[in-house]
Amino acid sequence: MLTLVLAWLAARACVALNTPIPWMIGPLVSVSLLSMLGVPTESWTPFRNAGQWVIGAALGLYFTPEVGSLIAGLWWAVVLGVLWALTLGIAFGAWLRRVHAGHLTALSPEQLRTTTYFSGAIGGASEMTLIAERQGARTDLVAAAHSLRVLLVTLTIPFAMQFWGVAHLDLSTPGVRDVHVTGLLLLGAMTLLGALAMQRLGRANPWFMGALLVTMLITLSGTQLSAIPGWLSASAQLLIGISLGVRFTPVFVHTAPRWLASVAFASVVMMGLCAAFAWGMSMLTGLHPATLILGTSPGGIAEMSITAKVLQLGVPVVTAFQVCRLVAVLILAEPVYHWWRKRQQA
Repeated sequence: MLTLVLAWLAARACVALNTPIPWMIGPLVSVSLLSMLGVPTESWTPFRNAGQWVIGAALGLYFTPEVGSLIAGLWWAVVLGVLWALTLGIAFGAWLRRVHAGHLTALSPEQLRTTTYFSGAIGGASEMTLIAERQGARTDLVAAAHSLRVLLVTLTIPFAMQFWGVAHLDLSTPGVRDVHVTGLLLLGAMTLLGALAMQRLGRANPWFMGALLVTMLITLSGTQLSAIPGWLSASAQLLIGISLGVRFTPVFVHTAPRWLASVAFASVVMMGLCAAFAWGMSMLTGLHPATLILGTSPGGIAEMSITAKVLQLGVPVVTAFQVCRLVAVLILAEPVYHWWRKRQQA
């Protein structure tokens, strides 16, 4: 409860300061700072799941039939985005291996290869850590790398967008703008079933992906049930910000400082490379560079989609790019790793 109160006060302060995505930035910054100082902050898993559930449903409302046709026409751009993410992740992992080969001497050559590869892969932190554990990697380094990368991207890109002055460029707005209690309850029940089904199947981010996919199918069919109330969306962002902030414990701070410094440096370089890639893609697609920067950035799917939603920067395109990348990396991370390992050994 104290963590929730702190997060709410920080969010209100960010609203007063007119920061981007205040309901996520405020809780993320305040909770992470206190967590690193050793304050016993807490993120309750059901609250985090509820936040992802609400955000998934809210994003799905953008996928009207017209938007669906637009996204279908951009399939080739989405494929290029996936290939870019895989290539960048391999390069990031190879660079980490080269830099730390003489420092992480406690790791065997195979452990070093596995740890650096899965630390570089641009996927979900929990999923990449689990896969890395199966391959014998040092999971604390993998988790720390992904947590730090997501934190830096989440804090940097929204402020960069605000400084750039881009907003309200969304290609479309949700088909339904009014809140209907009956429709909202029905939407909640259907998305809950979708989230539980994804969880039962063992899929990644089940509460986010299940709610997103169900709402997308409903909206693409032309059915309009209800909009998501603004206060509910803000509450979901607050809960997601808390869940990110509590990862940064004192143990995280003391985890191989040289490793964290190299991850931070590489994350900044990756953001710059992704921005350049997005700018080139914007020339090919005709979409605004800001939309494609969010779609191709090495951040988390929920965080980048929330940024697009709050700033109204092409939510469907950003969500489509991030979802397809997440799914592709989860499916291809291990096969690509085995291929890459064979090349390294050769």
